[in-house]
Amino acid sequence: MEDVIDLNKIDKVVSDYKGERRALIPILLKSQDICGYLPGEVLDYIAKKLKVSRSSVYGVASFYSQFYRERRGRNIIQVCDGTACHVKRSTELIKTLKENLGISPGETTKDYEFTFDIVYCLGCCAVSPTVVINGEVQGNMTNKKLENLINFLK
Repeated sequence: MEDVIDLNKIDKVVSDYKGERRALIPILLKSQDICGYLPGEVLDYIAKKLKVSRSSVYGVASFYSQFYRERRGRNIIQVCDGTACHVKRSTELIKTLKENLGISPGETTKDYEFTFDIVYCLGCCAVSPTVVINGEVQGNMTNKKLENLINFLK
């Protein structure tokens, strides 16, 4: 499935920042909000509109972890594997997700329903192990609760 990108929306974002080069990060963030990720076509367009090199724009987009160069799933699942969560068996949750979704951390299902990531410390150690699903923190996670949540989202 090919994504259709409306560059007019990206143009509006660049215009809102008056084409200021120093606004590259907020422009990238808003563009990612529009597209769900930062496809090459959008990065090239931003470079052209800001009159900066493509390598500068690609460099920023690849340096910061909040930017995604590939399409992500409709549901984003993050498993914390920081010390407290790891001690409370977050590795079992990771295994459950791999088995249920058929993907490894950092991957997205072929139908773009799920993206699965590992993060290292969400600051929710008191309710570890912790999982974040679509921005909502789920503490004291168990394999069974996680399976139920996945099935609910499918």
